[in-house]
Amino acid sequence: MLRFALRRILVAVGVALTVSVASFLLLHLSGDLATAIAGPEATGEQIAAIRAQHGLDRPLVVQFGAWAWHALHLDFGRSFYFPEQVTDLLAARLPVTLTLGVIALAVALLVAIPLGVLAAFHRDTWIDRTALAVSVLGQAMPSFWFGLTLILVFSVNLRWLPVSGNATWKHFVLPAVALGYYAMPAVMRLTRNGMLEVLSSDYVRTARAKGLPLRKILVRHALRNAVIPVIALAAVQFGFMLGGSIVIEAVFSLQGLGQLAWESIARNDFPVVQAIVLVLAMIYIALTLAADLLNALLDPRLRA
Repeated sequence: MLRFALRRILVAVGVALTVSVASFLLLHLSGDLATAIAGPEATGEQIAAIRAQHGLDRPLVVQFGAWAWHALHLDFGRSFYFPEQVTDLLAARLPVTLTLGVIALAVALLVAIPLGVLAAFHRDTWIDRTALAVSVLGQAMPSFWFGLTLILVFSVNLRWLPVSGNATWKHFVLPAVALGYYAMPAVMRLTRNGMLEVLSSDYVRTARAKGLPLRKILVRHALRNAVIPVIALAAVQFGFMLGGSIVIEAVFSLQGLGQLAWESIARNDFPVVQAIVLVLAMIYIALTLAADLLNALLDPRLRA
């Protein structure tokens, strides 16, 4: 297990370095940052002054080395638009995005796993077809459209939940449902396929022949083994949720990292955009690593 963990950690470190270089290069190769910061009305002297002020006149390798060194110390510089440090902005906005992601993942798992189990147990019946239809609908429906529909029904017409903001737990209900529905189809289908494979195995047939209760067979024998790949998928989906929360946070006006990224892109606030990309990528890599280690702990065959 220790050797497997070390291999996975080395891979995660390599991916983190690759993502850091890629995010830095993509942002700096997208155009002249000094011109974008100065604006279309700036003169050549103003652009040159901004380029010297932010170190954009140095070689790209030197710029990356300085940025990476400061990033290791959680120093992402100062925002071009907001009058504060980038680290302070991230610290204020990250809890909102993490809260939304955790609630949305819980919604997805609480709905998708039981639905997948029912679909597998009642294979080729109306229950199975209904579950698959719900899955296809969730995969095809744009998250922003679903979010607007939820606002129209539960906020405007029924007045049960607030439209926007993040002051109370009620403000997270609709965005969590909209974001969780985005991740539900993949979890449901994987649970269903895993349950179908496990239910046809010899040890489940033996348990049925012994007369064990159906609930005990499903929970203790079938679901316990079928849910192992769902763990890795849940970690991946949580990372996707954090990255894809930009649209949902914009729809519901949640003051999280997604909304901050949207505002920063619109205002050419490159230090903030770069920091958000790096932080979300590191969280995604950490979640994937944790899922791999947990899967290997639950299933020793994966260590090989």
